[in-house]
Amino acid sequence: MNHETTFRDVQVTASEIEIRRVGINDLTQSLRQGYEDFVAMPSFGVFLTLTYPLFALLLTLFLVDANLLYLAFPMVAGLTLLGPAISVSLFEMSRRREQGLEPGWRFAFSFVHSSAFAPILGLSIVMMLLYVAWLYMAQFIYLGLFAGYSPESISAFITEILTTKRGAALILYGNAVGFFFAFAALGISVVAFPLLLDKPTTMVTAVSTSIKVVSSNTLVMAIWGVTVVVLLTAGAFVFLIGLAAVLPILGHATWHLYRKIVEP
Repeated sequence: MNHETTFRDVQVTASEIEIRRVGINDLTQSLRQGYEDFVAMPSFGVFLTLTYPLFALLLTLFLVDANLLYLAFPMVAGLTLLGPAISVSLFEMSRRREQGLEPGWRFAFSFVHSSAFAPILGLSIVMMLLYVAWLYMAQFIYLGLFAGYSPESISAFITEILTTKRGAALILYGNAVGFFFAFAALGISVVAFPLLLDKPTTMVTAVSTSIKVVSSNTLVMAIWGVTVVVLLTAGAFVFLIGLAAVLPILGHATWHLYRKIVEP
């Protein structure tokens, strides 16, 4: 009697996934390899096309006209929550280049036709919900401190934030809550998306493995998280144009970091 092989028959369990200890050198090497992938497979134009009009529209039309300037920073900072989900196509390109296969953009979404698509989609939804929760908390904190305050201009809003007690409280509370969300995102996704792309496994296994990675490499993963935030912030300061380079480099680098952490 023929037996049809199913996903359940071949899937990798958490107990079968070996985790390595990594150091700072592994982070710098991953970033260097990510940059090399970016140069070999230029995606600046693609990400510029995607990020610039979107965020220009949000920040100029939605935020300013609707007096929602206080959400500008949380929306950009929240990229650390969505970054892993957005970068799946970059992981696929790095994986193909690593294997000597053609890494063009036409192959970047080939995972959609594989068993990896369902758990990747599920985890992407989880990350999106985390992002929405972060924006909700940012709004809750702001309204709790500033009530009905409506800034007349961007400069007036910045002055209020930097020169008043409630502005200082907003910075303090906002960054504290933001750190919690960023750490949660790091914990559940730092290797989860690359793992789902690389091995036949479930979303639960991928998330539990990611948490295990962070718990066994806490200091190094914390440094990686800070590095991601700093680079994204630097990219956002150039009116978000810098993100068109930073996002793909970090995406490719994350794949190489995954390769250093999870045993083949």
